[in-house]
Amino acid sequence: MSAPSAGPLEIFIPFWGDPALLYATIDSVKAQTDPAWSVVVVDDCYPDPSVAEHFAAEADPRIRYVRNEVNLGITANYELCRDLASRELMMFLGCDDLLDRTFVETVVAAHRDHPDAAIIQPGVRVIDSDGAEVNPLADRIKARIRPSADGPIVLSGQGLAASLLTGNWLYWPSLVFRTDALRRHEFREGLPIVQDLALVIDMVAAGESLVLDPTPCFFYRRHGGSASALTLAAGSRFADDRRYYAQAVAQMEARGWPQAARAGRRRLTSRLHALSLVPGAVRRGDRTVLRGLARHAFG
Repeated sequence: MSAPSAGPLEIFIPFWGDPALLYATIDSVKAQTDPAWSVVVVDDCYPDPSVAEHFAAEADPRIRYVRNEVNLGITANYELCRDLASRELMMFLGCDDLLDRTFVETVVAAHRDHPDAAIIQPGVRVIDSDGAEVNPLADRIKARIRPSADGPIVLSGQGLAASLLTGNWLYWPSLVFRTDALRRHEFREGLPIVQDLALVIDMVAAGESLVLDPTPCFFYRRHGGSASALTLAAGSRFADDRRYYAQAVAQMEARGWPQAARAGRRRLTSRLHALSLVPGAVRRGDRTVLRGLARHAFG
């Protein structure tokens, strides 16, 4: 088939997971109303040869498959995606998430109307492992703390930093970045689960802006098999949170943003998140987890 004219958006899919969900993700991209997109699947050495075989038979010239020779891990694979980018816009689409048919046209329009913005956050719906729409507590909180908007709005500066440090209402795999702006910043080592917030805060502190377009056009899959859920169960998520927020407070103070520094010290929704997990730990009788949750919530 002949490829449509190249558009500004390059969709990177860092892959490690269920091949069936990856193929569903690809199908959702192929269904876009705006066909001017390209996809690069970056396979982080997942131990299933059928994935490479599947993409070797892929006839769509807009889809490219790259397999790492060794497993790089989350951060290094993101960095590789960024280094491979060749278009004006890029994103790190989750290998189990789905795009609504209007995703590309929505984010490209947001970029056209706000070309100086470094980040685009479109509207998101949440789905479970089976693809059914759900609205769990974490996402109800995100919706509550996210700035309200009837249409696209531009956010920046101390106000945006304080809002995100109060609670991270972004959905990382749905974010679209201006590639040149993203390349000016590094992913932080040692924070694999909260590095998304750290990167965005670094960009905001450097003067970049974000477009929030509430138009729902992305399906974020939340299930117990996600990296975030597994790490949280092991207890390291909150340790990462505390370490990062201490860094963020120092960064905001150095930037001269006292409101954002206060938000970082309070880390309100992060503490509330820990408290919300206490009943489950009590039911399981897990004293080690309880001590960790208490330390995070009240420390």
